[in-house]
Amino acid sequence: MSLFVIQHQHTHETCPAQNPEMGAMLLQHLSPANAAEFGVKIHGDAVVDGGHALYAIVEASDKEQVDKFFAPFAMAGNVNVMPASSCEVVVDRRGC
Repeated sequence: MSLFVIQHQHTHETCPAQNPEMGAMLLQHLSPANAAEFGVKIHGDAVVDGGHALYAIVEASDKEQVDKFFAPFAMAGNVNVMPASSCEVVVDRRGC
């Protein structure tokens, strides 16, 4: 399994949280059970207070799985999927 950091940004106008139905759909999409159906394990997610950016740390066997899982978020803004490593792995290999 590979580690990925996801950054999703959208504008105030396209914010899914403003629409109760869309917000509920995206929360259900982020559920552990649904993520598992895509082969994705979510370690954590957070939205910057007062902002319009979602960050997530996930594991999957490849980037394509993560891209497919986060595709619904592209309806509201951009999605950036970045390969990542844990801090322990970076220290073990002595640098980024």
